[in-house]
Amino acid sequence: MDNAATTAQKPAVVSESMIKILQGQYGNSSRGAHGYSLASYRVAERARNQIKNLFHTAEQYEVAFTNNATVALNEVLKGLIKPGDHVITTSWEHNSVLRPLYQLEAQGVFLDIVSSEPISGRLNYDEFLQKLRPTTKAVICNHASNVTGNLLDLARIKKFCVQHDLFLIVDASQTAGMVPIDLSDGKIAALCFTGHKSLYGPQGTGGVCVRKDVPLEPVLTGGDGMQSFSKVQPQELPTLLEAGTLNIPGLAGLAASVEWLKGKPDTSDLGDYFYQEAQKITGLTMYGDFSAPRVNVFSINLQEAESAIVSDLLWEEFEIATRPGYHCAPLMHKALHTADRGTVRLSFSYFTTKKEVERVLAALKNLASR
Repeated sequence: MDNAATTAQKPAVVSESMIKILQGQYGNSSRGAHGYSLASYRVAERARNQIKNLFHTAEQYEVAFTNNATVALNEVLKGLIKPGDHVITTSWEHNSVLRPLYQLEAQGVFLDIVSSEPISGRLNYDEFLQKLRPTTKAVICNHASNVTGNLLDLARIKKFCVQHDLFLIVDASQTAGMVPIDLSDGKIAALCFTGHKSLYGPQGTGGVCVRKDVPLEPVLTGGDGMQSFSKVQPQELPTLLEAGTLNIPGLAGLAASVEWLKGKPDTSDLGDYFYQEAQKITGLTMYGDFSAPRVNVFSINLQEAESAIVSDLLWEEFEIATRPGYHCAPLMHKALHTADRGTVRLSFSYFTTKKEVERVLAALKNLASR
């Protein structure tokens, strides 16, 4: 029940595809014209095309691979935002957004954060317009909170950014592969994703779908296999953001998992069942806005118990894996009034069964009664 951190269960095609690379004859992509190099190049391009198809990218986008969403967000934020710029983000954000922004703030960037309502964590959308400045350059938003599971009203944020000519950067770590995302309208400047969560790929994979007109400067520079005498990183995407050797075994696994995801059923009914039954447990508090669209991520507490103690008991006594604490989202916990003890987070995957959810509910009832 800790799939929002990493999906521990992967489809078999992921390991099969990775083993094929490791046992085969694959070289360094774009570092030669021989068969070994070309074989790796084809693996990377297959993964790139799978991601483009998944997010319905138009011709104005390119996909660049990184080793997770954190690196992708750092590359986009630090490559786009400069001293004197103003940016708007939200209290929903993960530290992979907040910490780069705090670094930029220390360098002369101006930062405003849209607040959330207590307990529900509902975003105060009216604040976007209130915080707008003449120097506002970008809006950075988490597509779904990794604490409450609530989905951002992305259509509303898109409209705001178009009206005010702002770059919209979206952290899709919790939604890529779980929630349909369509980039064909071109309104999102950059969509950052990771491979190891609801895309069911291996750790060490991720990237960004970035619009080609976004004026990025490279954060990481190094080998590219082509313009060796240039003193600067090539400006063409995806090379601009792909310094160094690509993770070809990982990308093979990612391509396989994205292909496997096609046509997988919606799992929201299982989340609805958990929510309805968990509400009946005396002393259990659930956080979030359950009247709004969401993914299957739930934050709870049992009476006044520390979240770490509850999580430990769930594992030691019931073999149920959960995530306690603050989930790298400190502002969200301040809004939820859980900064003193955090929450216990449960998150489902396509592999989660109703029988497993029933086991979780029984365990929570057992602990609540104690």
